[in-house]
Amino acid sequence: MTTIKTTYLGDLRTENIHIQSGSKIITDAPTDNRGKGEAFSPTDMLATALGNCIMTIMGIKAMDNGIDLVGTELDITKIMAENPRRVSEVVIQFNFPKKGYSEDEKKLIESVAGISPVPLSVHPDLKQTIIFNW
Repeated sequence: MTTIKTTYLGDLRTENIHIQSGSKIITDAPTDNRGKGEAFSPTDMLATALGNCIMTIMGIKAMDNGIDLVGTELDITKIMAENPRRVSEVVIQFNFPKKGYSEDEKKLIESVAGISPVPLSVHPDLKQTIIFNW
């Protein structure tokens, strides 16, 4: 069954509808690649998916262990390379709220960072830099 329905709108823009929920995401090519830069680019979505997938797995581990991660913020930086044009690195800084986490809780949450589906699905040449700010 189809997961996402995508329509090309022209001018390097797409509309994506998540079939199950009806949620919509617009993508736009970045200004450095002939786009308008008025929405997430496909490569922005890749970096976003990487960070959000890791956060989701951390959230599951936290829920299962009574750890409150609400308020955690991610700063995601996408680094592009040329020849071929591609995402060469994604830097994800996890900024956890000041809730007095124990060292064991920190280790538990950090231990699942690399085992979620998106990090395991991208090409091994994509450098994934993860920074934990407790």
